[in-house]
Amino acid sequence: MPPARDPTATGNKNLITLWLLIIILVMLGYAVFGSRGVLRILQAERQQQQLEVELQGLQQQQERLRAEIERLRSDKEYWEQLARTKLGMVREGELIYYLPSKEKTETRQ
Repeated sequence: MPPARDPTATGNKNLITLWLLIIILVMLGYAVFGSRGVLRILQAERQQQQLEVELQGLQQQQERLRAEIERLRSDKEYWEQLARTKLGMVREGELIYYLPSKEKTETRQ
């Protein structure tokens, strides 16, 4: 004859198993959704990649601006080119002819 089962021992084992399962689920939830969880780490890595791309763009822009500053300091022809194109300046004795663009003449017809 097999030994009789104690119902309280079986109930205690089920209760312990249930508590262990609950504790494991809570720990797993915290590991995934917590302040230092997997989702936060993935979000931080994506943000880091975006910031690195932005930093690279800003470094390129800074290099272009430094090159332009150096050119403004040393290249007198560049100064003249800027004065002519951006400010519309001319040398003494030069004549300027303004020709209408194709877009303006086409809209008048």
